[in-house]
Amino acid sequence: MIPLTAKPLRADARRNREKILKAARSVFAEQGRDAQIDDVARRARVGVGTVYRHFPTKDALLEALTDELFDVVAAHAEKALERDDAWEAFKDVLWFGGEKTSGDRAFSEVMAAQRNAEPRLCPGEVALSGYVAELMRRAQESGRMRPDVMIEDIPLVMCGIGSASGMDHPRPEAWRRHLGIVLDGLRAEAATRPLD
Repeated sequence: MIPLTAKPLRADARRNREKILKAARSVFAEQGRDAQIDDVARRARVGVGTVYRHFPTKDALLEALTDELFDVVAAHAEKALERDDAWEAFKDVLWFGGEKTSGDRAFSEVMAAQRNAEPRLCPGEVALSGYVAELMRRAQESGRMRPDVMIEDIPLVMCGIGSASGMDHPRPEAWRRHLGIVLDGLRAEAATRPLD
């Protein structure tokens, strides 16, 4: 049996999909997961049916936005692997991720919901984890990062940072201070004793 492959989108359909994703990114960032598809269609200046042709459910649209965000951060992390100073590259990736997710209410809500459900790993998230793990390994080998930090710590750190950038936080920019404090704690000189 010959496997079915998805046909490439026509140019107008591709443009509509890009408009929908751009509009959805703004709408969901502002309103969170409670945003309506009608709001996305209005912002994208397309019909609701056009949105549903590309994304049959709101969850499918949220997944596409999440995948897109992880792809962007993963591409940045892959490029960071070329740098000589792994510690500086690692910090840069975390700052870049913070910038991309700060104020994105829906992304924070989606990631929080995943903690209580069967996790859905997208390819970008898997790739990002691998790139960051490699940067951490190099930073630890160079003696710049404390040796007891594990890759599993990073999503927890970033989720905490994400909640500090929520739209209802009294100081949405507080995530910058929080991330700075966390990074200081990940430095090799911050380790006072091995953790159990």
